[in-house]
Amino acid sequence: MITPQQQSQTSASAPRRRYNLATRHQLIAAGVPDGTITSRSRPGGPWQRLLPRVYLLQTGPPDQRQRALAAVLYAAEATSDPLSGDTAALTGGAALALLGIRDAPCTPADVLIRAPRRLAGTPAVRPVPTARWPRTITVSGVPTTRPVRAAADFAARCEDHDRIRSTLAHVVQAGWCHPQDLHTELRAARLLGRPAVRAAAAELIAGVRSIAEARARDVIEGTDLPAPLWNARLHTLQGDFLASPDAYWPDEGVALEIDSAEYHYTRDAWHATLRRRLRLESHGVLVVSATPSIIRDSPADVLAALRALLALANARPAPPAALARGHQQLPLFRAG
Repeated sequence: MITPQQQSQTSASAPRRRYNLATRHQLIAAGVPDGTITSRSRPGGPWQRLLPRVYLLQTGPPDQRQRALAAVLYAAEATSDPLSGDTAALTGGAALALLGIRDAPCTPADVLIRAPRRLAGTPAVRPVPTARWPRTITVSGVPTTRPVRAAADFAARCEDHDRIRSTLAHVVQAGWCHPQDLHTELRAARLLGRPAVRAAAAELIAGVRSIAEARARDVIEGTDLPAPLWNARLHTLQGDFLASPDAYWPDEGVALEIDSAEYHYTRDAWHATLRRRLRLESHGVLVVSATPSIIRDSPADVLAALRALLALANARPAPPAALARGHQQLPLFRAG
């Protein structure tokens, strides 16, 4: 007969590496009677039932990582190792949120399962059967798809154009994947037939790395202004790194800098912005500064400033002492 102390020790050892989480199957395999699981997970008890057959072995609320892992435990096949990533893996917005991608939605958590297997969803978990099982990784102890697949799976289920643009840009900007690799994944998932996804992919290929830059690109493309380079790395004539403006016209030496208060509200951040602008101007680069809200609400003012500086630059006797080096506009494959 198993004593209550032995039950506690046994049940604690099984889920320890799963961050105080366990499935009913795991608890029973560890020797915890079914009745004990039920009694301990009643309201006010020491355990909590987070999802059908998934229990949190603590009294406090679960954190983001525990909720994500609970979704994988729920979706994994009962007799498999749920941490292996072989039968269930977090993907989409929930996986991106674990990576720290801003505004990526955590709920419902999309979890890949192998087709043709079917599993009932819950308000917190959305099982996604797939025949294209990906390589998986572990993020904060949770089996997930790689960022490039998580981003594509997010785009497949998101209907908000701006959120698709913003989230995919954040994934690339954070360095989790290359824009060409993301484009390839979107193409493999047959998502480039959707106008919102195709537009976001084209922006990333062009060098755009934020929703504000994407809006600025929309504004500029609707005019007769020459196309700029996006996020080009500028160097001095001696080869020293100078800055990487949001948009840059290399023939004219004109830059567009989009300064968001979110990233410049501290004194140090603002001083860094001013120093970068001084470096550009000291090397002959003419700078137009705008905020995301100005680009959104007053695009005509931004265009007027750009036209004025581009015209002024064309009349200068000497070119700017700055070079855009190592910048390549990647080829954009057509959707197949």
